[in-house]
Amino acid sequence: MLSNKRLVLAHFLLAFVLFGVALLLGAWQMYIRSPLHPWLSNPELYYRSLTAHGTVMGYAFPTLIAMGFGYAISQLALKQPLVGPRWAWASFFLVAGGAVVAMIPVSLGWASVLYTFYPPLIANPLFYIGVVLLVVGSWIWVALMSINLRVWKRANPGVPVPLAMFANVAGSYLWGWTAIGAALEVLLQILPVALGFKHTIDAGLSRVFFSWTLHAIVYFWLMPTYIAYYTIVPRAIGGKLYSDTMARISFILFLVVAMPIGIHHVFADPEVGAGFKFIHSAFTALVALPTLLTVFTICASVEIAGRLRGGKGIFGWLKVLPWQNPIMLAVAFSFVMLGFGGAGGLINMSYQLDTTIHNTQWITGHFHLIFGGAIVIMYFAIAYDLWPHLTGRALTDLRLMRAQLWLWFIGMIVTTFPWHWVGILGMPRRMAFFDYTSPELQPEAISVIVSAFGGFILVISGFMFLAVLARGMMTPRTQAGEYRFSVAVHPPVRVPVALNSHGLWVGLMIALTLTNYAFPIFDLAVRKDTSVPAVYVGAR
Repeated sequence: MLSNKRLVLAHFLLAFVLFGVALLLGAWQMYIRSPLHPWLSNPELYYRSLTAHGTVMGYAFPTLIAMGFGYAISQLALKQPLVGPRWAWASFFLVAGGAVVAMIPVSLGWASVLYTFYPPLIANPLFYIGVVLLVVGSWIWVALMSINLRVWKRANPGVPVPLAMFANVAGSYLWGWTAIGAALEVLLQILPVALGFKHTIDAGLSRVFFSWTLHAIVYFWLMPTYIAYYTIVPRAIGGKLYSDTMARISFILFLVVAMPIGIHHVFADPEVGAGFKFIHSAFTALVALPTLLTVFTICASVEIAGRLRGGKGIFGWLKVLPWQNPIMLAVAFSFVMLGFGGAGGLINMSYQLDTTIHNTQWITGHFHLIFGGAIVIMYFAIAYDLWPHLTGRALTDLRLMRAQLWLWFIGMIVTTFPWHWVGILGMPRRMAFFDYTSPELQPEAISVIVSAFGGFILVISGFMFLAVLARGMMTPRTQAGEYRFSVAVHPPVRVPVALNSHGLWVGLMIALTLTNYAFPIFDLAVRKDTSVPAVYVGAR
């Protein structure tokens, strides 16, 4: 049972309110940079909106989802009251307060530096202080997840850690470590300049610090989605998990290989040597392993559900799957978008091919297809699955839920596919205006208009999702019953220590990160010729 329902509900409610605001900002950006809108007289408004959209979607929204889902998993999987609820509420208010503090200078135009900060651009100090508060609040959650697991293991020596909690703690450790890169950038490079102690900044070193965080954060975003794949989907569609062992290996692989890959984001930067760029490209390819394991395991689990429902033949089980079930729809759509997004990622990670699409709309299409598509649609599924247990009220409008998921899938495809195309044609990202009367840009105009309509579809779907939750709050109270995670075909009785704890893998994660980052960071830190004058944005 959930003994701290309000805590989980507070995280989800704030996350989805922020999501709704950021979704509107994203659609507005697509509209004003399309041929549907004339030249924007003040392009700073575009970058102000882009900073707010990216900061909320990249930091606040997924962090709140991971934290809220993590607190729910800790109680439901371990079947024990949450240890440290006061600290959990403190972390929530730190994250919420940090988001507010960061958004104040953004709203006033004092921090239009986008969510990746982009030194030598320097925002008002409040922006960075807000981000630091958010990260510190999330680190409290990381500590609480570890403490709750340790308390449970002391009370249950030798018992396999429930898969949901094993994965949840792995995700928290990944976030705790990957956030250090951005923290070092802000504390050592940016804040001294923002506070006026320095007036130059090493932009190259700052970008390397941020690359520590920049790609591994994607796998932090992915963790709730992958936990849902393994521990919610098989049960929700009437099946069983194909393999508990393969699931644990997948989360271990994410923990180990998701970190030393970020320098592939600075392929075009001259400060880092080609050798380390190649190493990071190779490690990026390894991240495909846990995803391929997951695709196989979940497809096998879904087939089990189909066979249990009477499906015969090679593909007969597909016909009898519960396609009217929103969770079935969500995972199917998520896998399709993950496949397309992952295929595009193969271009991004290639040391040679990346030059063809670097800093183009291809990149925007890729990460929106992964995050906004494959990841966020499963956030919807998590909320739909947990909501009756959080509120004591059933979500009965299945037709509206299905329509919402269909629209989100269609909207994301319509939005991102044209972005990939115009990226191949060379359209740069982060531009507030394009003169589509130019002969060079005319072929791209129709594609951009199509993507803008996709954005409008996403807004409709997003607010349909909020409407489903709001209508659910008005249904009669009911007993949701005991919450269950998926059961494996062969439930583990004993699990090897390496698959039942995280110490070895956290150590390997740290070692690989330091091996792949220590020299580039040290090399840039000792050089005296890489600092450039800071460019201040807005009021100081």
